[in-house]
Amino acid sequence: MAQTGYGGGDGLAHPQPTADPAVKGQDGMAARPGATATAVAPSKPLKIDVVVGSYNYGRYLRAAVDSALSQSYPHVRVIAVDDGSTDDSAEILRSYGDAIVAVLKENGGQASAMNAGFAMVEGDVVIFLDADDMLDARIAEHVAEAVLAHPDAAKIQWRLAMTHADGTASGQVKPPAHLPLPQGDMRRAELTFPFDITWIATSGNAFPVGMLRQIMPIPEQGYEIGADYYLQHLPPLLGPVVSLNLIGGYRRIHDANAYEQAWDAGLDLSHIHLTIAKAQVTDGELEKLAVRLGIHERPAARLSVSDLANRLISLRFDPARHTCPGDTRAALAVAGFQAARRRFDVHPTMRAVFCAWFLATATAPRPAALKLARWFIFPEQRPTVNRFLKPLHRRS
Repeated sequence: MAQTGYGGGDGLAHPQPTADPAVKGQDGMAARPGATATAVAPSKPLKIDVVVGSYNYGRYLRAAVDSALSQSYPHVRVIAVDDGSTDDSAEILRSYGDAIVAVLKENGGQASAMNAGFAMVEGDVVIFLDADDMLDARIAEHVAEAVLAHPDAAKIQWRLAMTHADGTASGQVKPPAHLPLPQGDMRRAELTFPFDITWIATSGNAFPVGMLRQIMPIPEQGYEIGADYYLQHLPPLLGPVVSLNLIGGYRRIHDANAYEQAWDAGLDLSHIHLTIAKAQVTDGELEKLAVRLGIHERPAARLSVSDLANRLISLRFDPARHTCPGDTRAALAVAGFQAARRRFDVHPTMRAVFCAWFLATATAPRPAALKLARWFIFPEQRPTVNRFLKPLHRRS
């Protein structure tokens, strides 16, 4: 097991990963102005910290911590933060003794807990792990290989297999297999349609610590939950993205999820309102970072198909709680057309599909529009359609 210091690991000898060719950028932007991401130097073995964050997830916490302690890569250190839980989470963390670094704090929300864990980080790379999720035993090894192959990377991400509350496989994967994962320079996409990019939830990411120090701490106001929005969207402005097309962890669906929804659930309009709010807060943080970095090649306003679709669904099915003044069905449909036209990352036919969805959802009778809304929010409910759409998610 990994201890509070690095080394030891599983007691086995592990050959050091070798570098692969550098990742090529996708969008052809000019040299990265203002970015000062610190490349990871491979002169010593990479040290990886796993920060486990928990709030009243005692029934899942041990599985999360054990998955971090059981990594095949030897240079892993585990930090576990209890954010003022009222269950047995603190006692569970104390039971590990010196095997982990335990941080017990008053409740302050997800961003507060992640900031507290990051303050204890001493390694080269950090993985944030939700306490109800688990890591695959080899993901730290894969991350080390990726960082050494791409020392200027700002983020490494991987797919997550979904499980039921008891940890058994549900058969679903996030992001779904029909969606390609982003690679390389994502600045243009991030500053044009940020909420359409296939980013992955908290437990599916690793970040070089030197890069992350430039944007930490996470603002605590607005990120009491959903703090991974900040970490999904800001790092790509500081360096390339490396996506590993493998299952690197397990995301648990249960009745107490703070954010994640089951794919076969009904349309949860409260969740959609929350998603809209996270997009608004994160859009502001993106703009501030772009200005700070001196990135001038960006649209005056970001338009994301997904964000506008959420707003149309909210307005259509829960107008009393809709929080975006001035929205109308017609205005959102027109904005959706504009957002679709900006999607340089997909096939023209896919852009036409987006436009058709906005037109139909804005004008169709309520039952048909509701089905279209569910299909948009839960792509797992439309497997036949996904087979048709899969090749359209690429430019050619």
